[in-house]
Amino acid sequence: MPHAWSGRLVEARQAAGLTQADVAARLGVTQAYVSMLEQGRRRVPSALQDTVARVYRLGPASLSVTGEHTPMPSDAVAPSLAALGYEPFGYLRRRRRLNPAEVLLRALRSPDLESRVAEGLPWLLLQYPDLDWDWLVRDAKLADAQNRLGFVATLARQTAERWANPALAEQLRQREAQLEASRLAREDTFCRESMTQAERRWLRTERSAEAAHWNLLTGLRADRLPYAA
Repeated sequence: MPHAWSGRLVEARQAAGLTQADVAARLGVTQAYVSMLEQGRRRVPSALQDTVARVYRLGPASLSVTGEHTPMPSDAVAPSLAALGYEPFGYLRRRRRLNPAEVLLRALRSPDLESRVAEGLPWLLLQYPDLDWDWLVRDAKLADAQNRLGFVATLARQTAERWANPALAEQLRQREAQLEASRLAREDTFCRESMTQAERRWLRTERSAEAAHWNLLTGLRADRLPYAA
């Protein structure tokens, strides 16, 4: 995912009513360094990106991905969701924010996620509709996780409909459609590969039509999400 801040920092700073001196003071750097960042003569270091995004009031979807594609376990996904504003995990100590597209992709690659953590994944598409969807789809396909991503988009779309947000629901419907052509026929779970054979047999008959469509064994439903109301 290319970094999208080139040419945006000046506009963002002016919209925030800040001077370069203000930004320098908040970042703990020199005004000359701020000028070089804004002119694209220096790249924002990864360790400083979240702070820069907050100072310039840029959303976390503008953050560069770290390049780390390993599956993210529940004990890392939960605080990452909290850092992005997910209230059910608001009690956790918040870590440095990551790009929500990266959090979603790495979570979807996890073999096992706690159910409360998996429930938070559709929220990312609802909260950050501006995330880099093309990058997310491309890398999900590389990991054979497009069915999981399609299911997340479906749950998010159904939630947007419950929220009476037709514009967001339509955007998510288009994202579902984009994944249809690459939908995998093989059976998978929604990040619950450790489930027993008995659970698998039960879910084949009791799962939702949406889960069946995406060939996933899961009991997750949009109307049961903690933010669905």
